[in-house]
Amino acid sequence: MELILRRFTFYTLGILILTFGIALSILSNLGTSPFDALLVGLYRSFGLTIGSWEIVVGLLMVICNALAEKRRPEYLALLTSFITGIGIDLWMYLLADWLHPITILSRTICLVMGMVVGGLGIAINLQSNFAPNPMDRSMQVVRNLTGLNFAISRALISIVLVLLAFMFGGPIGVGTILSALFTGVMISFFMPLVALDKKRTNSQERLSS
Repeated sequence: MELILRRFTFYTLGILILTFGIALSILSNLGTSPFDALLVGLYRSFGLTIGSWEIVVGLLMVICNALAEKRRPEYLALLTSFITGIGIDLWMYLLADWLHPITILSRTICLVMGMVVGGLGIAINLQSNFAPNPMDRSMQVVRNLTGLNFAISRALISIVLVLLAFMFGGPIGVGTILSALFTGVMISFFMPLVALDKKRTNSQERLSS
């Protein structure tokens, strides 16, 4: 029971920190990750909130993943989308009234902080192994169906997301490129520092190497 509580704590804390990083990246106006750019594009095109679109797109991914693998939808993955959506809207509400980076320097600082904080949040969340992430599960589905490795599968999904984000007017920019290049580096850096289970972390590092 104690271990489950610790994992849930890591799970929610990781998402809370991750969504803070997402909000910083969005407010930098220099571009954000392909997935988040799609969410912002949908918000600009159809209304609702960015967090609401996180939940909607997460649901669509869960359904598509289930159809692709011909199995029952993994509804627990919706918990991740739901909490992430709430977190994004919460941070956007708290930050939007006073954080207005205008100069290139301030916007760059905001973007870099968002990437670093986001990487830390993902690293903490991954330690929990509590509920699947629809995006990560989609990469696994692509890998299983095509035989490609995770890096190429992630790249293919990112290309599709960038195209969709562009169609809906999402914030595609230098931040999108930097996110693709350095998010994995940030996660790898923070993983051993926030390890909940040292043995499992070492095993993950050996598998990824």
